[in-house]
Amino acid sequence: MIDSQWKDKKVAFLGDSITDKIHVGTKKNYWQFLEEKLGIVPLVYGIDGNSWIHARQQAERLFSEHAADVDAIFIFLGTNDYNCSVPLGDWYHFKVESVNANGVNVSRLRRIFNTDADTLRGRINAAMAYLKQTFPRQQIMLATPLHRESSRFSETNVQPGESFPNALGLYLDSYVSAVREAADIWSCPLVDLYRDSGLHPLTESHGQFFHDPETDRLHPGAAGHERLADTIMYRLLALSATFRELPEP
Repeated sequence: MIDSQWKDKKVAFLGDSITDKIHVGTKKNYWQFLEEKLGIVPLVYGIDGNSWIHARQQAERLFSEHAADVDAIFIFLGTNDYNCSVPLGDWYHFKVESVNANGVNVSRLRRIFNTDADTLRGRINAAMAYLKQTFPRQQIMLATPLHRESSRFSETNVQPGESFPNALGLYLDSYVSAVREAADIWSCPLVDLYRDSGLHPLTESHGQFFHDPETDRLHPGAAGHERLADTIMYRLLALSATFRELPEP
């Protein structure tokens, strides 16, 4: 175990099947490896099949169970928004308003956060607004989706890989880019797993890091989860683990 600022810190994990405690496609999840490597205390709220529309619900459950007694929150969502063909939408809508600029009231076009639940950017805004308001002294981090290849879970649940667009004609990288944008907009550290994890299920030799090279190159296996954990760990080591110890205003 690495002796670091993360030892004994309570870290909440919001996400989908890759985070879920039921261990979809693996015997050990990335947050369990992080528990071993960094000594964190994981609080796991990810649910199989969830997308960004569920992020606020997971965060509300976290608050109901732990209130502010948590140090950091890690959000790993987006791949199901792509698979379910959720429109990207816009970050803002615009409205002309009067504003005081150097003692003079002038009319300017103000941008206001869009929280449209039918779009990815609206879903992210709604979740992040809640998280930022409710957890001002917690380190809140975003993670991009992973690369994904085709997977077959049943005769009626066959998911094409990222080489194909979804029903809207959008490729996975558009959803990855939205999460990257969100990190800028909401001032959150980004763990870019799409870019930095090294996991590339489209490459034949990388099937070993996924649940089943023949039928499931969406969910990492234990070896894939450990690679995720290592990628996340070295990003975390460059970040503050909490802001709860700062003086009260």
